[in-house]
Amino acid sequence: MSYSDFIRGKSQWGEGCGFDPDSLPDWLYDFQRHLVEWSLRQGRSAIFADCGMGKTAMQLAWADAIIRRENKPVLIVTPLAVGAQTIAEATRFGIEAKRSRGGVFDGTNCVWVTNYEQMAKLDPSKFAGVVCDESSAIKDFKSERKGIVVDFMRTMQYRLLCTATAAPNDFWELGTSSEALGLLGFRDMITKFFRMTDNISKRFAGDQMWAPKYRFRGHAEKPFWSWVCSWARSMKMPSDLGFDDSKFILPELIEQQIVVRSEKLREGFLFSIPAQGMREEREERRRTLTERCEKAAELMTEHDRPAAMWCSLNDEGNLLEKLIPDCVQVSGAMGDDEKEEALTAFSSGEIKRIVTKPVIAAWGLNWQHCSDVVAFPTHSFEQYYQLRARFYRFGQKRNVTVTSVCSEGESNILKNLQRKQAQTERMFRELVAHMQDSMRIVTQDSYPNQEQVPSWLSSNK
Repeated sequence: MSYSDFIRGKSQWGEGCGFDPDSLPDWLYDFQRHLVEWSLRQGRSAIFADCGMGKTAMQLAWADAIIRRENKPVLIVTPLAVGAQTIAEATRFGIEAKRSRGGVFDGTNCVWVTNYEQMAKLDPSKFAGVVCDESSAIKDFKSERKGIVVDFMRTMQYRLLCTATAAPNDFWELGTSSEALGLLGFRDMITKFFRMTDNISKRFAGDQMWAPKYRFRGHAEKPFWSWVCSWARSMKMPSDLGFDDSKFILPELIEQQIVVRSEKLREGFLFSIPAQGMREEREERRRTLTERCEKAAELMTEHDRPAAMWCSLNDEGNLLEKLIPDCVQVSGAMGDDEKEEALTAFSSGEIKRIVTKPVIAAWGLNWQHCSDVVAFPTHSFEQYYQLRARFYRFGQKRNVTVTSVCSEGESNILKNLQRKQAQTERMFRELVAHMQDSMRIVTQDSYPNQEQVPSWLSSNK
């Protein structure tokens, strides 16, 4: 082993185990072609591309190239209801794709599509590669889903994770992504790049929930992002990769907040004050349920355009369904097939107004036909970002209005979302800078310019 090989092995870079594709479809944009070529050469990689950048097209082109090379099927795993959309996209691009339900697989050499809930019913040895669409679904390193995905992908030579730009400060998600790709395990990543701070901080004020707080080891931040960029590419716009943005300019995004008042004050209070902690916020949410739902219903019915309402509680969804005419609620009480049928009907325009939860439908769906959105905000910036991106994405022709309805006592939620958004944007800029630096790194010694050595110095006399 040479010294350079030894250093490369210690650095834990994502070594390429793929191939150079012979050809790729003409319908890919230039930046999409660049990402697909890179990911095929890597063999095991992640594409963190923002919503509307064509991740489905890239997944299908990636899978089709592997099928043609290995003469073996490739599996694409999606959230519920996104599978039908992926099949439709494959048909549009002329790629053969089939849906697997309940573990059904007849061996056809094509793209197979299933959802995460059905993944464990399939045999991984039957596939040459696997794509995890909306791979943030496995970000929780303790979840059962993450364990199923990692076990399924363990022996795969070709692996691709795709999601909207991962929150750059969400190290947990990057760690589980690395583990699924067969690189550093989640705990190995924490040990290598981070250390626990001396103090333990409370994560949720008012609740007895505690969590260790990590920070980068000394001088480990730059090596960490360089390591991430060795197996992942991240982008919000084509210009992040050096390509032209002109075809991806979106209309205006209008974000507004409406604060409603309730005549019922919290017990023991003379006036409304911000709720402190998750327990008080839950009480505030239930206390003001009627006022918030009535205001949301008013916003949903003041026009005849398609509209979507996002809630968090079952009682909110049930009341909104009663208050909003011709509204369909997609809830956890439905079976998977029933949910998918309703979500697909809204996508096609058969349903004009829909009420649902971010945990059910905030990932992967294309709803550019709708531009009016109402939401009851929570502390989860990821959920807010994703639900907004169902509508504000490439292909949207109208200005998108996202209205957050909350009570006076929920003002801390809005402040927290604003803080997280600013932090995410700042960290993303840093990630793109590291990624661009890593793309310029030359991994082998190259000296194209021959030095001119004076004759008196090179003379042996």
